[in-house]
Amino acid sequence: MHTRRSLMAGAALATFLAGPALTQSALAQQKTEFSISRQLGILYMPTHVMEKLKLFEKHAEKLGIKGVSVKWMSFSSSSAQQDALLSGGVDMINTGTGPLLLLWDRTKGGVKGVVASSAQPLTLVSRDPRIKSLSDFGAGDKIAVPTVKVSTQAILLQMAAAKLFGAANYGKLDANTVQMGHPDAFIALKNPTHEVKSHFAAPPFQFYELKQVEGAHVILNSPDIIGSPLSQGQFMVTTKFADANPLFIKAVRAAAEEAKAFIESNTREAVEMYRAVTGDKTETDAILALLKEPGMMEWNTFPQGTMKFASHLNTIGTLKTKPGSWKDYYLPIAHDMPGS
Repeated sequence: MHTRRSLMAGAALATFLAGPALTQSALAQQKTEFSISRQLGILYMPTHVMEKLKLFEKHAEKLGIKGVSVKWMSFSSSSAQQDALLSGGVDMINTGTGPLLLLWDRTKGGVKGVVASSAQPLTLVSRDPRIKSLSDFGAGDKIAVPTVKVSTQAILLQMAAAKLFGAANYGKLDANTVQMGHPDAFIALKNPTHEVKSHFAAPPFQFYELKQVEGAHVILNSPDIIGSPLSQGQFMVTTKFADANPLFIKAVRAAAEEAKAFIESNTREAVEMYRAVTGDKTETDAILALLKEPGMMEWNTFPQGTMKFASHLNTIGTLKTKPGSWKDYYLPIAHDMPGS
């Protein structure tokens, strides 16, 4: 049975694949108004710095594009971002490795990454005292993830299940997952009567849950599954957009690199920017303390751990095309980087 979401996504993909070829005049005409979406959470801090310092506008102007304006939007789920990108509702999105690989595959290379922006650990948190490991999840135990089956968290669960229960049982926990944005999942965990007692969270939500939710404890972290950092945020665009706006693509890389350097050297100010953009009421010092946790200052612009994701998705048949390297699903602007 098709859901409304799957029908909408299918329609968006069909429209994208059937779209008209760009004309030479369109290729020559560089846009000056751009729309970019991201999700919620501290791992998107580079985008908050870019917005407040107008780094896209700054570097676009250096490259000769005058009068650039950027509209930033926030989405609570990756699926909404993907629909918006394919339908032309936004020019660029920043989201996880899973969506990048699936979009690249389903559009036959029509969507690719530009640069990464964060690789902070994701954490599976539970307030259920029965659950100490993945093997303790039963049929009725719900796990909140941003998007079922295709979000980075959902795919990490599959990879972990394959390790624990055997490769053929990679989907053992799929039925346990429910789709919830991180803020909603946080609220659910704080409610002792809510059926959702576990959440595969992105920063800073796992830290808030561990501090504010009675009985909350860690089941596992993404590095436990991947064995290395995993890119959680990366910019991606359609190749049609990239071909038509090559200077802006260059500006994206330059802006991402400057944002990384700014966060590392002006961390407190970057946190203030994050708080201003997102409305997070957590005190700056508390967030700075979170950033001292292992893996929380991973702002590299090159992709990390993505080929392990691709291998899993290809093995289970979700990814029809097996990439030879990460460069297959990233634009040439990033090919000089040490990605994985």
